Amino acid sequence: MSDVSRVDTTFPLVCPHCEKPTLATVISEARGGGEHEPPYLLELARCGNCFDPFLMMEEDYGEGWDGDPLAVWPRQQRPLSLNVPAAMRREHDEARQCFSAKAYTATAVMVRRTLEGVCLDQGMSGAGGRQKPLFKMLEQMRDEGKIDGQLFEWAQELRVLGNQGAHFTGTSVSREDAADGLALAEALLDYLYVFSAQFQAFKARRAEAKTKDGKSSPA
Repeated sequence: MSDVSRVDTTFPLVCPHCEKPTLATVISEARGGGEHEPPYLLELARCGNCFDPFLMMEEDYGEGWDGDPLAVWPRQQRPLSLNVPAAMRREHDEARQCFSAKAYTATAVMVRRTLEGVCLDQGMSGAGGRQKPLFKMLEQMRDEGKIDGQLFEWAQELRVLGNQGAHFTGTSVSREDAADGLALAEALLDYLYVFSAQFQAFKARRAEAKTKDGKSSPA
């Protein structure tokens, strides 16, 4: 974690107030993070266009501050759970940044990259470690019960949307499709890494409670 102050540093980004590209100037900072989360740096900054203040955050994944702060207030999207692997959070955050910059085709490409990362994280690789095509990895996730039929359908639509963005077809990705792609990708991340783990913890807790009740009941 770097000890170098960011105060008076400028960063290019899209202002969350006026939604215009700007050079934001850091006017104050605070650091945090602990055992269960990576170190983070909160930076109070001011837009160079509208001069309204907003709060940015950088994280340190072991190589110093990432140098690409994310505006966290005023909040435009909720932060992803820390249960989502850091690599997938970074991909999805970049997709959000593309959307904020009105780069909707790039948003679709980043959503596809996120989806591909999820498949690889879930062990959907081919023989000899060679990567399968994305549609095959999604089929494997469905066949192994990691996602159900509706989630599989969502994921396939995200793949198709990402392909549309990645290849020159003369058709750009619309704002509405990019927004839906972001929302569906987030739902998929929540299902796999947040709600599934929460449900398993719930079942284990209920089973433990039943076992204790059985032991304490009179014969």
